[in-house]
Amino acid sequence: MSGASKANAGPQRQTFSHRRALRAGSASFVGTSIEFYDFYIFATAAAIVFGPLFFPEADPLMGVLFSFATYAVGFLFRPIGGILFGHVGDKYGRRQSLVITLLLMGGATVAVGLLPTYETAGVWAPILLVILRAAQGIAVGGEWGGAVLMSTENAPEKFKGFYGAFPQMGNPMGALLASGVFAMLTVNGTDFLLSGGWRIPFLLSIVLIGVGFWVRFRVEETPVFEQDVAGASGTTAHNELPLKVALRHNWKAILIGMGLIPVSTGGYYLVTTFATSYATEPTFGVGIDANLFLNILSVAALAELISSLFIGVAADRIGRKRTMFIALVSTSLLAAPMFLTMDPNNAVLMFILFSVFRVLMNGTWVPMASIMSQMFTADARQTSLSFSYNLGNALFAGFAPVTATALFNWTGSIWSVIVFYIAMAVLSMICLSFAPQIRDHVFDTDGDEEENGSKPSLASEAH
Repeated sequence: MSGASKANAGPQRQTFSHRRALRAGSASFVGTSIEFYDFYIFATAAAIVFGPLFFPEADPLMGVLFSFATYAVGFLFRPIGGILFGHVGDKYGRRQSLVITLLLMGGATVAVGLLPTYETAGVWAPILLVILRAAQGIAVGGEWGGAVLMSTENAPEKFKGFYGAFPQMGNPMGALLASGVFAMLTVNGTDFLLSGGWRIPFLLSIVLIGVGFWVRFRVEETPVFEQDVAGASGTTAHNELPLKVALRHNWKAILIGMGLIPVSTGGYYLVTTFATSYATEPTFGVGIDANLFLNILSVAALAELISSLFIGVAADRIGRKRTMFIALVSTSLLAAPMFLTMDPNNAVLMFILFSVFRVLMNGTWVPMASIMSQMFTADARQTSLSFSYNLGNALFAGFAPVTATALFNWTGSIWSVIVFYIAMAVLSMICLSFAPQIRDHVFDTDGDEEENGSKPSLASEAH
């Protein structure tokens, strides 16, 4: 029996504090907002300006494909970040890993803003861009798992959906900041971006990183880590590599988690990154003004952000798995109307459909934090969670824009992208039905009754 088993066998439960949970949730929200902002400004730049700036010798469609391929590099390196910082989080604490990932992401993002373009550095420009994107991938690969656990491990079972929504709000907030900044910079077209204005969003990150570091450095460690992980220090299980423990005990849950997230991650990039390219590119897309479409995405991101805590409450009321299933079905039905009505003359309709779609799709994203965090036992939880999430991200989110662009180029029809989205939703539904849920017994408000399909967090049962 592992140290986590012993800790769970008869621990002294802690008194739950909303104040402490809110402080942890706020720190997770601020940090993930900054890291997703950094990640999304790269995605937006890849869709709008990186093609002509870093791949000028390619035709417009191939330039977009090359930009998206560079963008995908970040996702390929995410599993490495998940392993590295999952190890730090499981051995030394969630807080330690989160401070390091924030600084790494900030440094890489600011460096992108200082890069020379192909015109001045030749082939070295895209090479350096790829290297910095890899560093971003490593950072964000270690960020999400730690931020989710910082929130959910500070909350009892009946509030995990609500507090799990805090780090998930960082995604729409980061997207809102990224699209909002680019929208302001493209008010008079993309000429200013192409002449050097694209650097501004990347350089702004240095201010955000300073704020995030101050907030995150002040937060306390999670009660679950203190009790189940740090409390097992010196045991055989604690001395093992977290990755080894994760692969030995959690490999089935890791695979299920990978299949759980196609829509929450890959689908998201279809309706943001790919949709931006498809909307604004006049040669193979529909020729919508870039500023107009960025404003549409900004409004949609705001709607998503506002809905997050309400969805978290709903997940606690009706069940987090049920909430996610309803959202998967709803977005599958709305995907066709949203893509088929994209037209310069349908501005108002696009504002409405993209906002509604993002709110519904947020129902697949918000509960995912509490669902996936409870799929693994505490002894190697951050490593297992991060590894599963980031492998799925590398597969689905990393290649979603490239795959969608290639499908559209091959078929000449947006229906191929719509079917692609629905196929990902079906896979998510199947894996959702098999996702295990393990209960932590840390707080005095955690009863022994089963909620949300969860089981007691006994390592003997999970292993």
